[in-house]
Amino acid sequence: MGDKMHIQSAFDRDLERIQASIMKMGGLVEEAILESARSLETRDEELAETVRRKDAQIDALEEQINQEAARVIALRAPTAVDLRLVLSVIKISSNLERIGDYAKNLAKRTAVLSRMAPVGDGSASLRRMGREVEVMLHDALDAFVQRDAGLARDVIARDVDIDQMYNALFREFLTHMMEDPRSISACMHLHFIAKNIERVGDHVTSIAEQVVFLVTGEKPDEGRRKAALPSLDETED
Repeated sequence: MGDKMHIQSAFDRDLERIQASIMKMGGLVEEAILESARSLETRDEELAETVRRKDAQIDALEEQINQEAARVIALRAPTAVDLRLVLSVIKISSNLERIGDYAKNLAKRTAVLSRMAPVGDGSASLRRMGREVEVMLHDALDAFVQRDAGLARDVIARDVDIDQMYNALFREFLTHMMEDPRSISACMHLHFIAKNIERVGDHVTSIAEQVVFLVTGEKPDEGRRKAALPSLDETED
């Protein structure tokens, strides 16, 4: 009996360590989104470089989480419920890593935009959009910690707002380009930023869907299919 309890407590510690790593990774990704948005807004190239440099920490954490999760599956023979947690953690870390990549991509645009004239209120709209996805991510991670499927579903529903913000920005950039061809280059860069933020929203939604699966054992409605969004090009990835 003592050995069994010892094994179980070691297993619990493994799960706690993996979840702690996820929260650390989530914190770094939240910070990356905020700092990349701020670097764009203030045209702070030094802050943008910091975001790019910190992305290596996010990548390293994903690799660490995957290794620990694989070890747990191989050595601990988890029950169905615990296996669901481990598999959810793997998928959540993958989505966090992708969000970190998008934040890095946003930061890379800082140097380019700092040499261009502002286009309407596009920067302010992008800032609002970035703030909204950061709040969504924060809530999705809270939902994971609290095992709150209701909050996770609320996050999923909010992705519609991000899509609407993106569509409005897309139309705004098209208008600027038609009215003033000199703005085309800046609008293309701003569109790239908007598209990256929209895709961050998609990955946050995927995290929230994993939380619903973790808590209920069921995947969210597969009927939720977002319409293809307009794009000036398909080279963002």
